[in-house]
Amino acid sequence: MAEVTGKTYDWSLLRRLFKYTNPYKRLFYLAIFLTLSLAIVAPLRPLLIQKTVDDFILFDNKSGLINMTMILVALLIIQTIIQYYHTFLTNTLGQSVIKDLRKDVFNHITQLRLKYFDKTPLGQLITRTVSDLETIADIFSEGLIVIIGDILQLVTIIGVMLYTDWKLTLIVLIPMPLLMLATYIFKEAIKSAFQDVRTQVAQLNTFLQEHISGISIIRYFAREDQEYKKFKAINAVHRDAHIRSNWYYSIFFPVVEIISALSIGLLVWYGSKSILNNEISAGVVVAFIMYVNMLFRPIRELADKFNTLQMGMVGADRIFKVLDTQEQTVNEGKLSPQSLKGEIEFKNVWFSYQQSQATIKDEDWILKNISFGVKEGETLALVGATGAGKSSTINILNRFYEISKGSVKIDGINIKDFELTFLRNQIATVLQDVFLFSDTIANNITLKNPAISRQKIIAAAKDVGAHDFIMRLPGGYDYQVQERGATLSSGQAQLISFIRALVYDPKILVLDEATSSVDTETEILIQQAIEKLMLGRTSIVIAHRLSTIQNADRIIVLDHGEIKEMGTHQELLRLNGYYKNLYDLQFNSSGIEK
Repeated sequence: MAEVTGKTYDWSLLRRLFKYTNPYKRLFYLAIFLTLSLAIVAPLRPLLIQKTVDDFILFDNKSGLINMTMILVALLIIQTIIQYYHTFLTNTLGQSVIKDLRKDVFNHITQLRLKYFDKTPLGQLITRTVSDLETIADIFSEGLIVIIGDILQLVTIIGVMLYTDWKLTLIVLIPMPLLMLATYIFKEAIKSAFQDVRTQVAQLNTFLQEHISGISIIRYFAREDQEYKKFKAINAVHRDAHIRSNWYYSIFFPVVEIISALSIGLLVWYGSKSILNNEISAGVVVAFIMYVNMLFRPIRELADKFNTLQMGMVGADRIFKVLDTQEQTVNEGKLSPQSLKGEIEFKNVWFSYQQSQATIKDEDWILKNISFGVKEGETLALVGATGAGKSSTINILNRFYEISKGSVKIDGINIKDFELTFLRNQIATVLQDVFLFSDTIANNITLKNPAISRQKIIAAAKDVGAHDFIMRLPGGYDYQVQERGATLSSGQAQLISFIRALVYDPKILVLDEATSSVDTETEILIQQAIEKLMLGRTSIVIAHRLSTIQNADRIIVLDHGEIKEMGTHQELLRLNGYYKNLYDLQFNSSGIEK
């Protein structure tokens, strides 16, 4: 179903869009000037041809004919030059505006909370950032400025026609109501078709993004044929939407040609009779034939251009809705101290993905009255079943999500009081699901931070035990990693992500299932690096495998968002409770991991 776009022409939206032309005022005003110039120059050629026929051709004035021909050629060259620069400047203006808009959209998207991405398909955001922005460029190259020029040209031509011969003008304009009716019907029909096309483009992008990203799942479960059938269906709807829009064009343009022919027919009939009665000259009829062609061309194209403007406004409306999304993490904190100890305190923390506390039900709480502290240099381990709230705890620490009640402090300072970039630079996180960009290993480690030297990268890689395998790759640290690290093993990708965390020299280290997807040999390398690199850093470790966190200073057992037990490994075993049950599930009676 096509999106409902509301007003056909939202002037407040246009004003907001045209604010983006402010850095390009000279370009904008020059485009307007050229638009006015084209409207003025357009009727000159028929006037000159009228004079040529009446004053030179009928009187066999060869010298006058040659002079007028040269003037016409010069006028044509001037008009061509103006048209060239008009087209070039309007397109340049449009591309400049969407360049700035695209930067703003990308910057805004990167500032949004993770909650926004939880509920928004990535394919839709890609459509907004690419396809919808391109329709906005059309507002400048084929939309509003060109429409204004065409309307001015129409007014100028009709004014000249009325001044030349008002009776003949009225005869010529007799079919005009039919054209206006056909144009209105076409405009409304093509508007609906274009809206449908844009909707289908978004659905197609969303489907492709999801299925290309999840291609391994499709292969594992042999779903190629079924997903291909789904894609065929979506693609067919997309094709039908385009065909429907093309069908309207195939009807409208022949109708315009018929009406244009009718107008010229009336012109020839009445003009011939008037010439015979010596009421008008032959040059007037010749000029009017040109006027009719010039009159019908912009009218024929106006409906299409109005819809170009409309679709550009649909794109602008969607883009500004993204820009108006107020789901950024509020960065009101100003504190950026020279150093941190890394002491962490959660006090009576409640958290739900529902932001309005009035609508939160008991089952909506992810964390319930969580309180704990981690001293400088200590290691805290979080364990519990899937969905217990472990990952939510570290997401809150990074302020990816905001807590509903309670407080989270580092060194006794509420994390909301820290400048956001500073806060996140102090917390290095290694996730289970490693994401690597399509770039060099070095750039994947530093994220193109120029402050991190190659020597620091190599030193961190040696600490992790990854230097040798990196040097065996073609190009070493300049080896080009494919998207999401497809050319590396999961263990190698995990090691690179671990180096990435270490080169930023954080005060707080977070390991979220960081060793769960690697082989035993790689895990040994990581464990050796962890033991050395945790010295002097406050660390939070999330792990399902209890063998990796037995030496933690404190272990917290979470269950359904609540702290059930807290203590050292030995203390929790003696409690004979939740932790002991988890331990028994993973280890046999001899203490060997199952």
